[in-house]
Amino acid sequence: MTQDPLRNIVGQQDAAIIPRYAGLTTFARLPRLEDVGGFDMAVLGVPFDNGTSYRPGARFGPAHVRQSSRLLRPYNANLEVLPFDAQQVVDAGDVPANPFDLGQSLASIEARAYELVEDDAKLLTIGGDHTISLPLLRAMHRRHGPVALLHFDAHLDTWDALYSARYVHGTPFRRAQEEGLFIEGRSSHVGIRSSVYSPDDFRDDAALGFSVVHCDEFETKGTAEVGAALMERFGDSPLYISIDIDVLDPSHAPGTGTPEAGGMTSRELLSLLRQFRGLNLVGADIVEVAPAYDHAELTGIAAANLGYELVSLIASNMK
Repeated sequence: MTQDPLRNIVGQQDAAIIPRYAGLTTFARLPRLEDVGGFDMAVLGVPFDNGTSYRPGARFGPAHVRQSSRLLRPYNANLEVLPFDAQQVVDAGDVPANPFDLGQSLASIEARAYELVEDDAKLLTIGGDHTISLPLLRAMHRRHGPVALLHFDAHLDTWDALYSARYVHGTPFRRAQEEGLFIEGRSSHVGIRSSVYSPDDFRDDAALGFSVVHCDEFETKGTAEVGAALMERFGDSPLYISIDIDVLDPSHAPGTGTPEAGGMTSRELLSLLRQFRGLNLVGADIVEVAPAYDHAELTGIAAANLGYELVSLIASNMK
């Protein structure tokens, strides 16, 4: 590990000593939680996919993204920040979600997330399917009160139920809105493009208070215009970012459970995220990485780099 003697921060394993294909299998080869005395930000895995409705396998996402994150280096040139020097970032391991008990799993995820953020640390969670965003938002609400939501996805995920089940990966943000976890008028979906069950799906979503940036809008507006509008909507509210990896086109992220054609490129999404420097980002998740469908780690590498940008955004606010 590299260590800043002035701030006593432990960083990544030194790639000049231990090659990136060796050593720790933590996110970005960062120290484990138990290896440091305190932390500013934790990376948490949630190997859970009981809420999937099509292709399963996202329970293996955290391990896959960690493997793909070996390539991440100490300096983010785009945001001009050393994200692992500005703050103590640790890998907090995985939540032992119960694969046979949905209610117990949701409670375990919320409890562990709250343990990590209750002293004002930031949290990046790697899933797992999108069901996990609900308990994570509950934990954030306990710490910060209502938050604004920036939701990247091909799908709305505000349906009332799938197969009569109300707690699955297509429903977390309706449940969260019903529970009062969001600041009114401050939440947005970005990258939406899937077919839906009825025109009512969009009307229902709007009635819940969400704005929608459809994926086609990037053709006419570009990331700069979309980003400026989103920043105005969020203001200085505590912000939670949830990234379903299927917001990316399948050519960029084939390893996911419900792929949809016509998605964002990796470059577009990274460019958009980098505009959010200065926002009050309190936590984030990256979900729906299913490595069984991945080729050459395309999806895992995309997810790992998105996680790196999120860690860097938080670090940039500490400069």
